[in-house]
Amino acid sequence: EAGVTVAHVVSSSKFARKCEEAGVDAIVAEGFEAGGHNGREETTTLTLIPQVRRATGLPVVAAGGIGSGEAMLAAMALGAEGVQIGTLFALSAESSASEAFKQRCLALDEGGTMLCLKKLSPTRLVRNGLFDKVAEAEARGANSEELRDILGKAASKRGIFEGDTEQGELEIGQIASSVNAIRPAGDIVRQLVEDFRKAQKDVAAIGF
Repeated sequence: EAGVTVAHVVSSSKFARKCEEAGVDAIVAEGFEAGGHNGREETTTLTLIPQVRRATGLPVVAAGGIGSGEAMLAAMALGAEGVQIGTLFALSAESSASEAFKQRCLALDEGGTMLCLKKLSPTRLVRNGLFDKVAEAEARGANSEELRDILGKAASKRGIFEGDTEQGELEIGQIASSVNAIRPAGDIVRQLVEDFRKAQKDVAAIGF
C-alpha cells in the first residue's frame, strides 16, 4: 500500500503461488543448500527454480548454494531472472559477522553444515557443540520447548556476531566449503560477473 517493492522468500512452488496471490512483486526461490532458515521440503535449488518458474509469472530470484558466476548462469538457464547470494557476502571483509565466525566457516569441508530444528524453524547450521546438543535432542524426540531451552536466547547473535563458535548458532550455506579467503565485497562482485560472462561464452562455444 505504501508503494514498496516486495520480494518474498519461498521454499516451494506452492508458496510461490500463494505469494503471487498476496500481491508480491517478485519471488526469491531458496533451495535446501541455503544457510539459516530453510524449508521443510528440503528441495534443492536446481530442482526448485524450474518448478517455481512454472508456478508463477512473477520475476524469480534464485537463492541457495549460489557462489559463482557459473552457478548464476545455471540458475538463469532454469528460469531465474537474478540471484540472491548470502554466504559469499557473510564471509566478506565488510560483513558485520565476527572474525571468529568467518574463520570457522572458512575451515569448513563438504558436509560441514546440516539442516536441523525442524520442529521450530528448519535452519542450516555449522556442526559445532550447540549443533550436537540439538541433534542429540532431536534424535530422542525432544519437543519444541526443550529445543528452545537448548538454544537459549539470541543463539545466532551469540554465534555469528559475538564469536562463540562452539555454543552459538552458526548459520551459513553449504557453499561456504568452497570459500577460502575473506575478500572485499567489490572483488566478490567483480569475480562473479567475470566468471558469469566467461561461462556464457564457454556454453555458447559448445554449440549445442
